[in-house]
Amino acid sequence: MLVKPENLRGAANICSDGGKRPLAAMFGADETLRGGGLAIYCLFYNAEKRDLDVLKAEFPAGESLNYPCLTTILPAAAWYERELHDMFGFIPEGHPDLRPLVLHESFPEGFHPLRKQIPVNCQCRGKREYEMMTSSGEGLFEVPVGPIHAGIIEPGHFRFSQAGESMLQLDAKLFFTHRGIEKALEGKTVDEALPIIERICGACSVANTLSFCQAVEKLSASKVPYRAWLIRTLALEMERLYNHVGDTGNICAGVGFSPIISMGARLKEYLQQLNELIAGNRFLRGLIIPGGVAMDVEEKQLEEISDVLKEVEKVYADMVHIMWEQANFINRIRTTGIVRENTAFDLAMVGVGARASGIVRDSRRDMGFGIYDELDFDIVTETSGDVEARIKVRIGEVRESLKLVRQLISKLRRNAETELAVDLGELRTLEGSWGISESPRGDNIHWLMLDENGRIDRSFIRSASYPNWPALTVAVQGDIIPDFPLINKSFELCYACIDR
Repeated sequence: MLVKPENLRGAANICSDGGKRPLAAMFGADETLRGGGLAIYCLFYNAEKRDLDVLKAEFPAGESLNYPCLTTILPAAAWYERELHDMFGFIPEGHPDLRPLVLHESFPEGFHPLRKQIPVNCQCRGKREYEMMTSSGEGLFEVPVGPIHAGIIEPGHFRFSQAGESMLQLDAKLFFTHRGIEKALEGKTVDEALPIIERICGACSVANTLSFCQAVEKLSASKVPYRAWLIRTLALEMERLYNHVGDTGNICAGVGFSPIISMGARLKEYLQQLNELIAGNRFLRGLIIPGGVAMDVEEKQLEEISDVLKEVEKVYADMVHIMWEQANFINRIRTTGIVRENTAFDLAMVGVGARASGIVRDSRRDMGFGIYDELDFDIVTETSGDVEARIKVRIGEVRESLKLVRQLISKLRRNAETELAVDLGELRTLEGSWGISESPRGDNIHWLMLDENGRIDRSFIRSASYPNWPALTVAVQGDIIPDFPLINKSFELCYACIDR
């Protein structure tokens, strides 16, 4: 759909079918090949078509980059519009919070790094204001946490407004280590970009690579071999397994539940050793390529996967049993860190965070990418939206992923194909394309456009953590500060994924 900038509010009509089309992604792209103007593309889920609707607004060269903001009618657009303002200079009129999002104090005013006139290797220093949001009044005080934390984790600054022990408000300042990956990809071939895509995030390497490869493959007339899709899907579920099993233990670290922390770490190690057996490394890099996969999974490997998963399933069941036997643990996680269904919908949450709040949303079913339509699995949901619900969803998804892996092993054993990849041939250029996958944290979207030479002209990477981070500031309200690590870990949000 092509609309004039002043009619961008038409996006509201796209999302008016009873909650079936929450915002998926939103970004800007230079129209350098059409006179040097800019355009904003908004992608929305279309449940009926199992596809993404695209809303586009063009801003011809020399004209104003102002437009009526979407955030007032689509709260989920808040971060996207702030990032558009930072990176391109778009001005969403009426935005309730247009503070910098990605560009912190060390960047100069008026610097927009994703504009084409800014070189890839630009080094720019300056100063701008960044004010943290806090509450004030008698009996209120502030508690700053980070950006450097006690554990060896990535940086993020959290500013709490407190009344007694209760958290009234949380403002989160992130993007401390933004790497400019989308800028670095400009001018690269698809093959040159692949190693970078694989390393956006260690925990979501398969999801990022698969989304990127799908976006590339949609620009080709070639079809990915069936056996390649079996292996791709196996890798995606193995990635989900080691994340969910490890995250179950990590969440318990928020209350110092040491036995579960150790059990989760041990099982995660077993699963990552399986990854190394499959791909030669613990993060399954180098396996998925545009057009298929780079290596096969042989019978001996399938047998090893089956044997290890039997042990993992048994020990994980014991681990879950121990968790639910501890009344003190249940007391800490129940009714703590609640995100209600309406809030989850308004923020367009994804993955475990959304499903724990009653949103039945999973791109494996909703978008039907790859071969998921022929596999038997259930979408695990809870309705209470608290830490307990997010743990229960993970536990259920471990069960479903084990079921999926066993189906895939069976199909791989019956499949006699030898073709693992196809030559994609000449790719269509000057055309936007997207790919999607369901990462352990939710749906992961990549969008790209190739220039007339077949090199990347513009890309956008939206991880599952991006729409879920704003929910953390809502979830903590009313709880006590000692519960913050527990609530934070229950979402298992990734810093690297948004610092792309």
